[in-house]
Amino acid sequence: MPASVKWLLLLLGLGVLAAGAAVGVQAWQLRSERRILAAEHTGGDVEAGRAAIERYGCGGCHRISGVPGASGRVGPPLAGLARRFYVAGRLSNRPAELILWISHPREADPRTAMPDLGVDQRDARDIAAYLLALGPPVP
Repeated sequence: MPASVKWLLLLLGLGVLAAGAAVGVQAWQLRSERRILAAEHTGGDVEAGRAAIERYGCGGCHRISGVPGASGRVGPPLAGLARRFYVAGRLSNRPAELILWISHPREADPRTAMPDLGVDQRDARDIAAYLLALGPPVP
């Protein structure tokens, strides 16, 4: 193989690597921005929300990205929640309504199948922050 072709392939490979790195950095920035906005809008802590989701056993009913064992199929999957217009098909998807739904689902809808798990306000804010920081659902 001529040296000029080798150099061309090397440069092409480096370009592909650079493009991949740029996409990775862009994805990281987007995740960071989502986490910051979610924390600001809910007054919650994203990482504490993940831990609270595990403690309350939310993954027994819901699939939740990033939460070990959260593979339930009773409730809807929660990836992409931030892009939805409604929470539980009834409430506007705003932080206050999401926090109400997490902490007192039967107060929001007395006929819901979602149990009231006794989630306190701090944990509800943290869980809301985590859920709103999740990216789009995986196809």
